[in-house]
Amino acid sequence: MPFARLATATTPTCHIGLGLAAIGRPGYINLGRDEDLGENRSVETLRTRTHELLDAAYAQGVRYFDAARSYGRSEEFLADWLNTRPDVDDVVIGSKWGYTYTADWTTDAEKHEVKDHSLQAYERQRAESDALLGDRLDLYQIHSVTPDSPALTDKDLHARLAEAAAQGLTVGFSTSGPAQADAIRAALAVTVDGEPLFRTVQSTYNVLETSAAPALAEAHDAGLTVIVKEGMANGRLADPHAPDALKAVAEETSLGCDAVALALILRQPWAGVVLSGAATTVQLASNLHAAVVDLDEEQVERLAALVEEPGAYWERRGQLPWH
Repeated sequence: MPFARLATATTPTCHIGLGLAAIGRPGYINLGRDEDLGENRSVETLRTRTHELLDAAYAQGVRYFDAARSYGRSEEFLADWLNTRPDVDDVVIGSKWGYTYTADWTTDAEKHEVKDHSLQAYERQRAESDALLGDRLDLYQIHSVTPDSPALTDKDLHARLAEAAAQGLTVGFSTSGPAQADAIRAALAVTVDGEPLFRTVQSTYNVLETSAAPALAEAHDAGLTVIVKEGMANGRLADPHAPDALKAVAEETSLGCDAVALALILRQPWAGVVLSGAATTVQLASNLHAAVVDLDEEQVERLAALVEEPGAYWERRGQLPWH
């Protein structure tokens, strides 16, 4: 299993990964993108930015990189970087299928991505990912599984995914929405020939949205590697948008709100990899300070008071505009 590589890594940042959702395409729902990216978001500009972030992340001990078919050209940018860095042989590369990018490199598309969890979509997107990443692809995840996803019940799809797993690819899934816990538990029950199909789960968990925690603990206990996404709540936990309680704890630690928010996730015993969604190298460096944040129980309790009801959290997320 590729994530065993992380278990032997010695850097404090080896359990922080870099997600490419924010920099593989010109538009995304993160707050503050105008300041982060500016007006020039050409393919080559974002390719260069992605490579700079990957270089910085690798130099600072990050060993997991996360892309998706729907993150614009994220797989292409990542593949280009890997091809120029043949010395980099100790990283874990993950991607996702199940959404198709449809914005055609614009920020004002009517639809930015279209969901399809069918076997046909898997076969098409697997071929596309293979064409770019080849044998560097370690982990392939179903993108944003919800309890009603056909990917949880499609036996033909399960058989094809099991074939891929038998050939050495780690098979996982990600979740989204207020019923993440239900989706996780349903996925844990999926078996092929009596063996669990999924080896990783990637879910949203942060200071504001903690509802998946019990199910993620169950997944960890079942042997899955847990990857945490959206630890910054799409920018809601970063300066200047962070809640006052988070700003106060950050001031006490002399570090950024982002480092404190990510540190709170790293404290969870089930968290295998926590993703940074940094769009700049300055943000990345600040995020990586999460590995050395030392929170006391009183600070943790103050931050726990920020939790939102899942339905309200996801409704607000759904209202975030594509910048």
